Amino acid sequence: MLEMDGKPIGIVCRDGIELGGHLWASNGSSPCGAVVINPATGVLARYYHPYARFLAGHGFTVLTYDYRGIGQSRPATLRGCNYRWADWGEQDFAAALDFLHAHKPDDPKLVVGHSIGGFLPGFAHNAASIDRMLTVGAQYAYWRDYARARRLRLLLQWHITMPLLTALFGYFPGKTLGWLEDLPAGVARDWSFRRARMELSHSREDRPDILQRFAAVTAGILAIGITDDDIGTPRAIRRALQYYRNVRSFEVALSPADLGLDRIGHFSLFHKRHATGFWLDSLLWLRDGINPWPGKPLGKEIDAIKDAPFTTRCYIPARGMM
Repeated sequence: MLEMDGKPIGIVCRDGIELGGHLWASNGSSPCGAVVINPATGVLARYYHPYARFLAGHGFTVLTYDYRGIGQSRPATLRGCNYRWADWGEQDFAAALDFLHAHKPDDPKLVVGHSIGGFLPGFAHNAASIDRMLTVGAQYAYWRDYARARRLRLLLQWHITMPLLTALFGYFPGKTLGWLEDLPAGVARDWSFRRARMELSHSREDRPDILQRFAAVTAGILAIGITDDDIGTPRAIRRALQYYRNVRSFEVALSPADLGLDRIGHFSLFHKRHATGFWLDSLLWLRDGINPWPGKPLGKEIDAIKDAPFTTRCYIPARGMM
């Protein structure tokens, strides 16, 4: 019997920090795989619980969790807490993947990553064990990649206001502002000061190891972009994908009209209104490795990424079965 709210669990990271999460048991006689859901920055794991429940009802074991500093994984005080995005990947995601492997060692390992959650797996030492990833608006917030019409507003919000408030309070008070959950200072600074080349935000000594971990990932990736997403633009998605140098990737752009809506934006696809549309279609990729949207390639009307970290590689266009 499926536990409708999932089973509360604790996930202990290699550095001893414990994360709060939920494990959703498969409701099928033929298991389809084991899924880790990686949230967007400042979004509680419970936002993804309806989708986790949906996947569990279709034969998947699903793990949801909050990154350190967020929700069930928040310490007594965030002031002066310097957790970084890299910690969420190197420590938190890696521990979640290990936990799922211990629980379901023989099942294919799958990742659903929203926004930064689709980029974090590359930091993990064990990410080579991932079989497939479904990413939605996955990028790392380089400001020049924001949609041109909203770029100035987003620059002022996330790259000027956020670091100023973080310096003042010792953490980012996003919940008070109604923007996000509160963020650790390190994460807020990562977002505010991310450069075109991600590795330049890290020490020179750490860069080769970080790039090597991303290169070790060989999973198939279905990268979803939304045409009215001001943050996860085609340019931003491709910039992030370049770090996964040895994957086979499919790039897809969905418009609100494709899903019968006027607007989707950066967050909406995980709302339960999509249960009979996008969610159902996503099962084809997670279960069978089939791209459900072969006629929806990511837009080509963007400039070349001249400041990319690697020589541009040829991505396989969306054509159906991997």
